[in-house]
Amino acid sequence: MTRSTLTPTRFLVRKDNLNTTQLHSAPPRAGSRRSAAGGRLFRADLQQHHLRGLRGCDAVLGLLPGARGGRWWLGLHPGLGFCDRARIAVRRHSGGGEVLWLLPDGLGSRVAAGACGCKRLFDGAEHRRELHAVYNQYMHCGTDPFYSASSEDLQSLLRPLFFTSWLIDDFLADNDFFGANVMLLSSASSKTAYGTAFQLIQRPGIEVVGLTSAANKAFCESLGCYSRVLTYEQLAQVKADAACVYVDFAGNAELRRAIHTRFASLAYSCSIGGTHVAQLGGAKDLPGPRATLFFAPAQIKKRQDDWGPAELRKRLVQAWQAFTGRVTQAESPWLIVQRHEGQQAVEAIYHEVLTGGGNPRIGHILKL
Repeated sequence: MTRSTLTPTRFLVRKDNLNTTQLHSAPPRAGSRRSAAGGRLFRADLQQHHLRGLRGCDAVLGLLPGARGGRWWLGLHPGLGFCDRARIAVRRHSGGGEVLWLLPDGLGSRVAAGACGCKRLFDGAEHRRELHAVYNQYMHCGTDPFYSASSEDLQSLLRPLFFTSWLIDDFLADNDFFGANVMLLSSASSKTAYGTAFQLIQRPGIEVVGLTSAANKAFCESLGCYSRVLTYEQLAQVKADAACVYVDFAGNAELRRAIHTRFASLAYSCSIGGTHVAQLGGAKDLPGPRATLFFAPAQIKKRQDDWGPAELRKRLVQAWQAFTGRVTQAESPWLIVQRHEGQQAVEAIYHEVLTGGGNPRIGHILKL
C-alpha cells in the first residue's frame, strides 16, 4: 500500500473555553509501527473523518490526545467515521499468530493494539487504555451486523447516540419506570432525546413529554414520537403531582432544579448529556431523588448477562433498523444530511452547534 503524502489537519478545542478552537497541521511521522510495552503501535489514519454530535463536554475531550498551550489544554473532539483504506494482515509465528490492523495516515496519532481480532481492535494507547471497551474500539465493517455502505452517514450521525437511546429506554423499562408513567425529556430536539422518545412511545401506558426551546417546538412536534411537546416556559402545564421521571439531555442546572422543585412525585432523575453548554451546572442539594448519571456500559453488561451477547445484538439491530427506517422516510425525514469541506466550514459548523443554533433536522458530515 502506498503511504499517503497528505498532511493531516486536526481540529483542537480548548478544554476550559469551548469557544476557542485551533487547527493544527503536521506532516505524517516516519514509520508505520514499532514494538512497545503492552502491544504493537499502529498509525491511526482516517483521511475522511465524520464528526458527529459536536457538543461541548470537557470529559469527552480527554478521549483523544491534544496539545498543551501555556496554562490551557487543547484536545481533539471525538468523532465517528470510516476508514476505507485499512488492511488486516495475519502474521504467523511459532506461538500461533497475531492480527495486524494497518490504518492509513490522517489523524497523525497512533493506535496501540491492546487486543486484536479479525472483527475489532481495542486501543491500548496510554490516553485511552482506561476507557471502557464500548468507547474504545475499531470495528471491521465486513463483520459488523449494523453496517451497510449506503448508511455510513447515518451511522456517523446517529449510531452511538441511538444505542444510548435504546439503552436508556431499556434501563427504564427494566426498572418498571420507577413506578412513574410520565417521562420528561429535555433537549427534545437532540438526536439522543428523540431516539429515546422513539423507543419510549412504544411502551403502553407511558406518556413521553418533550421539553424544548420555542424555536425547536415545531420540529419536535413533527417527529410524532412525543405524546406532547412543551417549551421550557410551559413546564407548569404538567401537573405538579404527576409521577414522573426526568431524563436530562440538556444538563441545564436551572431547569433541573425547577423540575426537582415542582414535581413532588419525581421518581427518578437520569443525567445523560449537556446540550445547554452555557447553562451547565452541578446537581447538589436538589429536592427529591439524586440526579444519577446514566452509564450505558453497565446496562450493556446487565443485558449481556441476562440475554447473552447474541440476543442483545439481535435486539439492537432490529431497533436500529426500525429507527433508521423512520428517520429516512422520504416523505417526512427526521434527518437530512449536509456535507461540508474545509477548515472554515468545520469551524463554522462547530460554533453553530455549540451555541445551539442551526436546524435540528440537519446532520452535518465534515471533512477537513
